[in-house]
Amino acid sequence: MRRVNSSTSTPHTDADAHRLIAQMDARATRHDPEHGGVRVRWRRFGPTHASLPPLVLLHGGHGSWLHWVRNIEALSADRALWLPDMPGFHDSDVPRALVAGDAPLDPLLEALGGTLDTLIGAGTPIDLGGFSFGGLTAAKFAARRGAVRKLALLGSGGHGTLRRMAVEMINWRAAPDRAAEAAALRHNLAALMLHDPAAIDALAFTIHDISCHGTRLRSKEISLAGGLQQALEAHAGPQLLLWGEFDVTADPRPLVAQLTGGHPQRRGIVVDGAGHWVQYERADETNRAMREFLA
Repeated sequence: MRRVNSSTSTPHTDADAHRLIAQMDARATRHDPEHGGVRVRWRRFGPTHASLPPLVLLHGGHGSWLHWVRNIEALSADRALWLPDMPGFHDSDVPRALVAGDAPLDPLLEALGGTLDTLIGAGTPIDLGGFSFGGLTAAKFAARRGAVRKLALLGSGGHGTLRRMAVEMINWRAAPDRAAEAAALRHNLAALMLHDPAAIDALAFTIHDISCHGTRLRSKEISLAGGLQQALEAHAGPQLLLWGEFDVTADPRPLVAQLTGGHPQRRGIVVDGAGHWVQYERADETNRAMREFLA
């Protein structure tokens, strides 16, 4: 498989990767609004004034804003791009505890929506995207908030169909030392996230390492519980449903056909050569598809 070409240079060492991440973070305007006692870290990229609506992108489980590091430059060229660490992840607080009658995502969605409205104003139209667990979250967030013009989901969870996992994940938290922990994290990148071994570079590992250590919310059970199709039905606008060809969390081609059949507002794309973390492994193709859809 060919390597990804991307506007983000590929660092050769973990130290290089940390420097690149720090440089990207320094380009953002960071905001820490609170809602219901939950602080959410948002990073804003892009021009101050733009004719297109703001674009909000939600990361996946065991993730952070860094899931989008190879997409920031392309997707913020002509609009404001807002990237949160969702409640329970990386630089944000853990959402409040569930109370009787809550759906599992309710506390997260409440804090996410309240803090976004603080930043851009309640009812402000947005475009919205999400990856993996963030895809299901974005679909439910669109139904809950409204004022979402276009919805783009990448490798979304919640589809309720069979996964294609062929390799068992390793519990990196049980590793006896840092070397074993790092080996487990690299193993999991290959087992779940990236198809081409060459894509597991220093940047991919560093992002996965940082994001896994910052995760305090269990998302897998929420994604496996389904609910994506019902959430999609609640959004009346255009939808992009994109998976990598070798995504092990689904069988992409029949799933895309199932979700888009009879729905003229939905566009399905399967990106050749990509695994689950499609926007990293095939950044150029993903950025092009996203920009065409959101234009």
